[in-house]
Amino acid sequence: MTQYQHVTKDTSVYRDGTIKLHGPEGFEGMRKAGQLAASILDEMALRVEPGVTTEELDRVVREMTLDGGAVPATLGYRGYTHSCCISINHVVCHGIPSDKRLKDGDIVNIDVTPLLDGWHGDSSRMYLVGDVPLKAKRLVDVTYECLMLGIEQVRPGVRLGDIGAAIQKHAESQRYGVVRDFCGHGLGRLFHDAPEVVHAARAGTGPELKAGMFMTIEPMINLGRPHVKVLNDGWTAVTRDKSLSAQFEHSIGITDDGAEIFTQSAKGLDRPPYN
Repeated sequence: MTQYQHVTKDTSVYRDGTIKLHGPEGFEGMRKAGQLAASILDEMALRVEPGVTTEELDRVVREMTLDGGAVPATLGYRGYTHSCCISINHVVCHGIPSDKRLKDGDIVNIDVTPLLDGWHGDSSRMYLVGDVPLKAKRLVDVTYECLMLGIEQVRPGVRLGDIGAAIQKHAESQRYGVVRDFCGHGLGRLFHDAPEVVHAARAGTGPELKAGMFMTIEPMINLGRPHVKVLNDGWTAVTRDKSLSAQFEHSIGITDDGAEIFTQSAKGLDRPPYN
């Protein structure tokens, strides 16, 4: 049975399986953290180009996060030593920044999570590097559509599975694979919390959505089959068939009549092309 917990600023929160329900104070904290995340990803639109290293992009993310009064939630998380994840082409998620240079035709996901005043702003976007093949652009477009279709389902009274069902239907209608090994999640004062937000599901199943819930929706869509494997570094997840993969992520809060997107770009730079 799903358990819900109403939390305030004075409530101690734990990863205990309960779904947290927040009030106005939580929404305000998430707006600020989310807008910092969005501004960092806006800056990445100016920085991603052929020849830049993912290490350099990670440095900019770290500096912007600290300048914004936050800290990167990934830095030191389970031993991770970088301020963001950068996933290129067939990397599904958790790509590690390095001295690798981006090249013409790459597609890239950058995933950031500033922790600001105790609240996590978790978001990722895709970027097109130079002249990208049409099939890659199409994958990126459909993945963004999947994200927004998932968010459109969100309102009190519907079931968590309705989100995944909408995403799965759209992706598979294009003959793409929906990754099952990774999912969205609850968040707020905790980086990862209940519930798990799967992106392939049966409508009408799962916990009931209630006002005050915070979560990420972050579909990972593969050009080929949905299967992935994690490399020996323990972080980098890649497609087993080496097909391209794309992902977008927003952090949202459930309101009385829908969803508030905390990480939406104030500049309208939520999907490429950004110029």
